[in-house]
Amino acid sequence: MNLSRNNIRLLSVSLLVLLLFPLTGCWSSHEIEEQSFGVGVAYDKDKESMVEKEFDKQAEGYPKKNLITSTYQLITPQVASSTTDQGGPPQKSYVNVSETGDSAFQIVRELSLRSDAPLTSPHMKVMVIGEALARSYSLEQIVDQNLRDNDFRPSCLVLISKGRASDTLESKKAGEIPAFRLAGMIDNTYRTTRILPPMSLIKLESKIQSGSSFLLQNVLSANGEIKFAGAGIIKGKTKKMIGFLNEEELDGVTWITGKGKGGLVKSFDKRTGQLIVYEIESMKSRIEPHVKGNNISFDVHIESEGRLSENWVISGNPLKNQFLQRAQKNAEKEVKHLIRNVTKKMQKEYQVDVAGFGNQLRIKHPRVWMRVKDNWDQTFSEVSINYDVKLTIKDYGTSGSKK
Repeated sequence: MNLSRNNIRLLSVSLLVLLLFPLTGCWSSHEIEEQSFGVGVAYDKDKESMVEKEFDKQAEGYPKKNLITSTYQLITPQVASSTTDQGGPPQKSYVNVSETGDSAFQIVRELSLRSDAPLTSPHMKVMVIGEALARSYSLEQIVDQNLRDNDFRPSCLVLISKGRASDTLESKKAGEIPAFRLAGMIDNTYRTTRILPPMSLIKLESKIQSGSSFLLQNVLSANGEIKFAGAGIIKGKTKKMIGFLNEEELDGVTWITGKGKGGLVKSFDKRTGQLIVYEIESMKSRIEPHVKGNNISFDVHIESEGRLSENWVISGNPLKNQFLQRAQKNAEKEVKHLIRNVTKKMQKEYQVDVAGFGNQLRIKHPRVWMRVKDNWDQTFSEVSINYDVKLTIKDYGTSGSKK
């Protein structure tokens, strides 16, 4: 009986000791008050700030070449608390810190010499790459350190900027965090054909490794305001930016790929010259490659259903099939114009395939693709492409004449 009691006592003590382990917390934890949360980063071609120049002058800074300027958008507990203080002018909800050098990793560590709160990247929302930098260096070089960093979020959105990327991380609106604004704007794809599907960092890596050309959403900045406007073209072979598509040209690419979730087509009635607007409710595209000997061609079939959302043709009765057919033909003509315009830009001016023609050839004719893939952009610039566009107006709203 005594032996049994001793065993029970020993078992109870052992259980109590084991229960202490979950209460110890994280062994490698860091207090949140001691952290700076990076939510956005901008990469630009070398441009030292006045602060950096003064530091280098006084401290005889470390050996480096001024190749790249990294601007990190930080949120610290101190910044967050200062914005909630009552009285006084409104404060920014973020801090932007820039450092210039030739090593992205060393730049991050240099920031530790300027702040008591080290930068952490697990909450990074957006990365913006400046035009000048993207034209000078391959994206593979620019994002290499981020891809190797276990703390950097692979779902981070990647954008390109026609101008200084750091300017896109500024805002004049009190309480607004520019990185969150940029990440949120990409969700507006259901309202326009001028926003590309999100390009995350991990998706960017697969594009880079594939060797094919692709697009990155372009963002403009002016006086603290930003706008998505077209896309930057990344050449597959060099992995550098070679130019831009404007907003209408990006419209054309979206129609070719069929990846649009919403938007509109603005056309003008042939008889009256008045405005008619077709609103996209659905869109789909089918790219069919054809191979005859050494000749490659494509047929692209595009279908869409939508509604008549705006009509300036006073004499046009939306309830009559004759007028609806006329409106459909006008919209189809405009879509064909957008498509042919961007196709000419891709084939003749830039000689790149950024609309997925090569991928369909790879799927349908893998042996042919193996023969042409190493020089596909050049081959694509010479292929024949035929388009068939069919738009259907299924709805014309609640307004309509019954005369």
